[in-house]
Amino acid sequence: MSNRLTNRIPEVRKPPDWRTVRLGDIVSFRNGERPTITSNGKYPVFGANGIMGMSASYLVDNPRTILVGRVGASGKVHVTEGKIWPSDNVLYTESCDTEIIDQKFLFYDLTYLDLRKLATQTTHPLISQSALGNIKIICPALSEQRKIASILSTVDDAIEKTDEIIAKTQQLKKGLMQQLLTKGIRHTQFKQTEIGEIPEEWQVVKLNDLIEKRFITYHLDGNHGELYPRPEEFVEQGVPFLSANMLIDGAVDFAKAKYVTEARANQFQKGIAEDGDVLLAHNATVGPVGILETELPRVVIGTTLTAYRCNLESLSNQFLRYYVESNHFQIQLQRIMKQTTRNQVPITAQRNLYFAVPDIDEQREIASILSRTDMKARTEKETKQSLMRLKKGLMQVLLSGRVRVRVD
Repeated sequence: MSNRLTNRIPEVRKPPDWRTVRLGDIVSFRNGERPTITSNGKYPVFGANGIMGMSASYLVDNPRTILVGRVGASGKVHVTEGKIWPSDNVLYTESCDTEIIDQKFLFYDLTYLDLRKLATQTTHPLISQSALGNIKIICPALSEQRKIASILSTVDDAIEKTDEIIAKTQQLKKGLMQQLLTKGIRHTQFKQTEIGEIPEEWQVVKLNDLIEKRFITYHLDGNHGELYPRPEEFVEQGVPFLSANMLIDGAVDFAKAKYVTEARANQFQKGIAEDGDVLLAHNATVGPVGILETELPRVVIGTTLTAYRCNLESLSNQFLRYYVESNHFQIQLQRIMKQTTRNQVPITAQRNLYFAVPDIDEQREIASILSRTDMKARTEKETKQSLMRLKKGLMQVLLSGRVRVRVD
């Protein structure tokens, strides 16, 4: 094998007491095999992206197995223990010289090396056994390898625990939404409506009615027709131009925004959103919602978004955001899409959607409860991002030997 593939992963400088080894000399990799995935299986089937299902049988039963994405998500690295079935789009460790390399250290080392560089440049990038076996890795003594792996595992454990807290918080929010947006707070009398059972005191009204009563003062989408910007009209700075993919966790992620000039923004007759507007993705991607928070006097929304502007004395925008996220509302969106061949809920159809509306004080109380769960989830996600940055920094210095660990 030529050095063409091997050299895609450059060798790094190593401490004098670390050794350089060819991966294929200490580890034997094999291609996985196509599995039969069953609903009653008990052995995980691993693909390039991780567990993809369960199998009634297993192909590998090792104390520890490292898997590398071979095709598809090529270069992704996983480590697992016990009985598994590696699918045909992964390579897996058949054997390993554990007198030279600790497998957990190897897992982190392969992750750090970014094996995507080994993939052949085809329609479906592929990593071969020979390409993987030809890379060179540097490794310290086993005792130092294990110490490094232990440090990184501790961070991984913290990330996993944070993920569990995030999942539990999201499950709590889901339960609270179901309770609060159908039963409300401190109600004892209920009634059947077009959208199911709700408290007796609540109103059920169509969007048209909310607009007529001035609960909602602005309801327009970003269908700009011939005025829609051409790709070359977007600029580096200016007035943000928003699309559905920017709605993340009930907010707007401006990192994904495009921009148009002030002069170009002045040409749009509609689809102008302001701070506090509730944005709904209604075209192609349907259902995500977020509240726009901006100090700018305006932003422009694209074809995939509709803006709802609330009269805050009558309708809380936070309550509206959570109601739009709820099953009550999302089921209505799905019902409309099933009636057409297009994955969209046009603005005319939105006008006939039903909304359950308590009085403003209860709206604010419900929104406050749900926002606290959102804040908890957001805090945990920020913790996870900090841990991920810590792990990345530790891998850079520990796996290169730039920072040495003490081995007792």
